[in-house]
Amino acid sequence: MPTPPRSPVRPQRLPQPPPARRPGRRSDGRPVRPVRPVRRKKPRWAMRAVTTVSVVVLASAGIGHAVLNSLDADIARVDPFKDMKNRPEAGHGMNLLLVGTDGREKITEADRRKYRLGGAPCHCTDTVMIVHISEDRERASIVSLPRDSYAEAPAHTDAVTGERHGAHPLKLNAAYAEGGPTLTVRTVENMTHVKIDHYLEVDFTSFMKTVDVLGGVRVCIAQPLKDRYTGLDLTAGSHLLGGGQALQYVRSRHTDGSSDLGRMKRQQRFLAALVGQATSSGVLLNPMKFRDVTRAVLGSVRADKGFGTDELLDLGRAMRNFSPSSSEFTTVPIGQMAYVVKGIGSTLKWDEPKSRKLFEALRDDEPLSAPRAPRPGAVRVAVAPQQIRVQVENGTATVGLGKRVDGALAATGFRTTGRPATAADRTVRRTVVAYDPRWDRSAKSLAAALPGSELRVVPGQGPLLKVTAGANFKQVTRVRADDPSQGESGVVTGDQVVCP
Repeated sequence: MPTPPRSPVRPQRLPQPPPARRPGRRSDGRPVRPVRPVRRKKPRWAMRAVTTVSVVVLASAGIGHAVLNSLDADIARVDPFKDMKNRPEAGHGMNLLLVGTDGREKITEADRRKYRLGGAPCHCTDTVMIVHISEDRERASIVSLPRDSYAEAPAHTDAVTGERHGAHPLKLNAAYAEGGPTLTVRTVENMTHVKIDHYLEVDFTSFMKTVDVLGGVRVCIAQPLKDRYTGLDLTAGSHLLGGGQALQYVRSRHTDGSSDLGRMKRQQRFLAALVGQATSSGVLLNPMKFRDVTRAVLGSVRADKGFGTDELLDLGRAMRNFSPSSSEFTTVPIGQMAYVVKGIGSTLKWDEPKSRKLFEALRDDEPLSAPRAPRPGAVRVAVAPQQIRVQVENGTATVGLGKRVDGALAATGFRTTGRPATAADRTVRRTVVAYDPRWDRSAKSLAAALPGSELRVVPGQGPLLKVTAGANFKQVTRVRADDPSQGESGVVTGDQVVCP
């Protein structure tokens, strides 16, 4: 007979009937050792898969059960989408409207004094951002909407009084005071034509708690920051901010002449650092840490009914793959800084063509445009020209010089008033930049654009810098900010603005 082929399952290797065979033994009673190495080779990938599955299961079980069973009740619910009609068409990805309110009435008296949170709460939005999470959950795009933006509120009924209001202009942050989350969402959708999928409202308390639970957030600043209104006082360099200091950092508006635009840049910088801290510290992989952070956040926020713990878990899992470079930040482009509206005051009017392009990118789930490369030969300065307000005066007898200087500065990016005046002194030989000492960095940046100009301190002048054009004026030199996060609406990624 032909010799049968070798096989571990052939009868000659199992001479005894199966019931009589001792498991794992040969016919002579010796252990079946050769099988074990084969089993160890096979599990190289299997062990990794099992480990991965185990981590996912543990994370899902540890986080999922803890969150789903105990945290859902912590979320205060609102219905910002109630009875909303004629909404924009849904795009790709997820759009979350992140609204920051003051909520200072919930903070202890000691902390209110320490962090200068005095005064009555305004019941308005301090911060408004659209957070877009890409459909593949690999990118987050954050667009800041200035709170003083000129907006047009659609017709609505006051939820408290029942009074009917027709469509009317207002500042964006006033929409919340007038009609709460619903009018805020409707106004933002009306302005951007971006459909908002979820609404999340965060106040001072939840912000401070979240920062503290994370162990603080590190920021790096190029120049000292001091604001007597908020009490912020930071030297140049790296700082680990706790909840109270972080609140001062993101609220300050008087560190230089950039006002709200500068504050939004700091908010973006801080948010990038916070995302980096959360994704690099193991919080999103540690059920207990995740639970603590989630409780800190959810304990004093309000969200729409559809934004539940399942969505929060999905977002948390997506963020595990995030890095600072996965997030991108920008501010809606501004066309006119001091757009005065009767009954409202000074507002910020958006640049319609640029804004339309920005929100189209969000709807189409595309990365935001990369910042334009600066023109060669631009002088580097501390403060971007887009953040500096300037009033020009003609200090000579040359007709039209003031208009020429105003136009040249505006073309370079400075926020001129567009209404040059005639100086009382018409014999000025050297161009003068007059400034309040609190805005000295802005003044030096402006002077760099006016070669041969003289800096002159005028205490109490305020954030508006004054240029008196002299006989020595020849041209305006193009300047750009050292900090890539500055500018009118340039897009930056998180890795460009966090500490190295």
